[in-house]
Amino acid sequence: MGNTGQNTAIDKIVANVLETRFEDIDNDVLQNAKERIIDTVGCLISGADDPSNPELVKLMMDYGGKKESTILMYGGKIPAAHAAMVNSILCRSFDYEPVSPIVENKMAPGHVTGTTVMTAMSLSEAVGADGRELITAMLLGDDLAARLANTSSPCLTLGWDGNGTFNAFGATAIAGRLLKLNADQLRNAFGLVLNQLSGSAQNIWEGNTAFKLPIGLAARNGIFSAQLALAGWTAPKDALLSKFGFYSLFTDGIKNPELLTKDLGKKYWGERTFKPYPSCRATHGLIDCAMEIVQKNNIEPDNIREVVASMPAAGIHNFCGQPWEIGEFPHGNAIFSYRFTIATALLNKRVRPRHFTTEAIHNPETNDFIRRIKLAEGVGVSVKVIMNDGAEYMAESRIAKGEIPGNPLSKDELSTKFWDNVEFANRHTRENVERLLSLLENIEDLQDMNEIVGLLVP
Repeated sequence: MGNTGQNTAIDKIVANVLETRFEDIDNDVLQNAKERIIDTVGCLISGADDPSNPELVKLMMDYGGKKESTILMYGGKIPAAHAAMVNSILCRSFDYEPVSPIVENKMAPGHVTGTTVMTAMSLSEAVGADGRELITAMLLGDDLAARLANTSSPCLTLGWDGNGTFNAFGATAIAGRLLKLNADQLRNAFGLVLNQLSGSAQNIWEGNTAFKLPIGLAARNGIFSAQLALAGWTAPKDALLSKFGFYSLFTDGIKNPELLTKDLGKKYWGERTFKPYPSCRATHGLIDCAMEIVQKNNIEPDNIREVVASMPAAGIHNFCGQPWEIGEFPHGNAIFSYRFTIATALLNKRVRPRHFTTEAIHNPETNDFIRRIKLAEGVGVSVKVIMNDGAEYMAESRIAKGEIPGNPLSKDELSTKFWDNVEFANRHTRENVERLLSLLENIEDLQDMNEIVGLLVP
């Protein structure tokens, strides 16, 4: 192995990416990886036809290029980096994928899995990797991205969307592993992707179409960087801790630095939170409260006079707390809105992808009801429903549904979510989806990606 002159963090990370074996992965981590792959594939299926996605697919097909990897749900092969980008964006569309990269007991905001699953699947198809190598590469990308997320400042407070920063390093690790780079090449690949980190939090504040882009650019840029390194390009030797490396340029300095390499190669960290609702995670505690109220009480929405949603001040003043307004990309406005998601829960007693179509977002009943919802500063997260006759119903949320540990989704709830995504898309036969599930549940036994890809192109 080449080195930077000493046994630095980047040296240890490079060695871990290249030397980890499938046999090093314990069963709990493997099972979580397979559950996240299945959950993300479900999100890909439901998100494929989201507004703007067909146009993206057409644009990339028009670009053409080497036929390496498939645009899932659409068909047609394009260069692997472009396919990984598109596939990641498709599964990001409903903001429904697993979230919150965790290291030990520390958790950071982020959507790592949407990048890592689709990078691993797309590039594995291109290089003919088997299921064991796909999972190993994916977990190495998860682990690196999780460590970066949990040793960085909260990215959105600095204006960066972490989906385009630490995800890109995770995608580079995956690509470096699957392309069989050597140590010097992988170190260069990390330096090359440093030059392509991107993603503005302004996208989320505005709820525009571009909010889907960083997670896909991370996938594309990771593969492209590994390919450049394989072709002989050089780059900064320490993409993380050098004077103008990741922590210097994209954070306000490394936090909890021991987590960057602690138990490296012994523990593989990633995301364990599965989302029960297709909207920003910040809205979920309030949705839980609204759902509890309507499920426990016989409430008619027409008889509700006012709804008060309480949360700490920081929550009120974030992007989800902005006044309700339907802009140029209604779906983006809806998934990043406390008011819309609370109204959806109270009116429908469910919050599912079908409630976030353009037609549903413009529903006059929903928009009229939103005017009755007020946000208030409180110590915790709660919703109070005040009826016309003065009766009040209240619920509190301590741990939002889906959180691990504390309030995880059950296997039945994960299955219901997956099939709801499939039914919403209405593009696959049940027989094909059951075969797909069987393959994903035993993905480590696959010889290649061909049958899964075939089943994902209806």
